[in-house]
Amino acid sequence: MSILDFSLDSLANVFSNIDTSSISTIKLTDIIDILLVAVLIYWIIVWIRETRAWFLLKGILVLGAVSLLSNVFNLYTVSWIIEKTLSVGIIAIIILFQPEFRKALENIGKGWLVSNIFSNEKDNGKLEEATVKEIVDAAVRMAGEKTGALIVVEKDVPVDLKNPGINIDAAVSSQLLTNIFVNKTPLHDGAVIIKNNRIASAACILPLTEANLNSDLGTRHRAAVGASEVSDAYVVVVSEETGKISMAHEGKLKRDLSGERLTESLLPTQKTSYRTFTTLWKGLYNNENKKNS
Repeated sequence: MSILDFSLDSLANVFSNIDTSSISTIKLTDIIDILLVAVLIYWIIVWIRETRAWFLLKGILVLGAVSLLSNVFNLYTVSWIIEKTLSVGIIAIIILFQPEFRKALENIGKGWLVSNIFSNEKDNGKLEEATVKEIVDAAVRMAGEKTGALIVVEKDVPVDLKNPGINIDAAVSSQLLTNIFVNKTPLHDGAVIIKNNRIASAACILPLTEANLNSDLGTRHRAAVGASEVSDAYVVVVSEETGKISMAHEGKLKRDLSGERLTESLLPTQKTSYRTFTTLWKGLYNNENKKNS
């Protein structure tokens, strides 16, 4: 008997043992359950493709194929090794890919539905146009002078700094930003943190990315990408070697930006947002009071 015949006979036995009596009892909730699982698997695959876990998934598939073959051909030693490896591997995967799991959970929390449920009406962290103008003016001026700079504009998720730097708490101005990054000044080596439209601190040390970047990118760019991977901040970089402006956001780096393109990146077109449940409730409550008055 050939391998093909053996496979066909095995499939025939599997299908013959399927109980079809339960198919007629499928309910709407069962269909919804299947669709939710399918969507979940799809988003997991999409997330994995954007992280280092994609290579891990390939390795797991190879181990699965080897495990299947070892069961078919009764390779007991190989099956025992794979079984023991996988029993410990789940914990190892969680430890090794903790940053990726953290980022995935943060993305779920930043989704439009969750954000609108838990959001409030205080929006002190919204980036103002005046702040963006000062940042862009400073970046363009430093680019022309080839002054290296690293500016972090925090939004909702703060950057996990390696060194908090020096507290400043000053209004954002292009003159102050330019003076901070002048070569050989005490605060030039590190990043400036802008929070709630104010310069919070300077000389901060950012986490470096482990992603593969182009060889012509230095430590500033690696720090910019690293900070954008662990937060939702916009990180502006001015190269000391080339004088080119770049911006990192969500682990992606936009390079060779002009002042206009940097402004557009920092102030993206605002889409119509959904009103929060709190806002809707207050609106209904106020309308009811007006009717009763």
